[in-house]
Amino acid sequence: MELRDVPAVTRLLRGYLKQFIVAPDLDEHDVQHWLLPKEDVIDSFLVESSGVTDFCSFYTLPSTVIGNQNYSTLKVAYSYYNVSTKTPLLQLMNDALIVAKKKGCDVFNALDVMENESFLKELKFGPGDGQLQYYLYNYRLNQALRPSELGLVLL
Repeated sequence: MELRDVPAVTRLLRGYLKQFIVAPDLDEHDVQHWLLPKEDVIDSFLVESSGVTDFCSFYTLPSTVIGNQNYSTLKVAYSYYNVSTKTPLLQLMNDALIVAKKKGCDVFNALDVMENESFLKELKFGPGDGQLQYYLYNYRLNQALRPSELGLVLL
């Protein structure tokens, strides 16, 4: 993704996020700030076929390794926002795993939000041992959300 892609990615992402009960309403400034690639922070990739048809992103954070003489840090990638319209999401995420590995990531994490459940098992993601809790200030839901109804990933 490059700066010139921001308008197309914004349109694609906004259209995708409309299907979820809770999701951010991102404008071009937000997309530029949160998704434009920055070395060792955020990676974003596009599939183009007569325009941007698919989008994939992940952010990276280093984690400290305690008590290991050989390694001091672990580079962890976290799936961020991904939109699939032409390329199957499974293929898009498989490609993201390959890119993350080539960029030196040791681990790739993904939440079960949005449509992520569709690729987690097939790509051999292991389940975590906790539950993610969001506190939405000044917002009330009538019932609990299923992860697939949530279009939000917080950093």
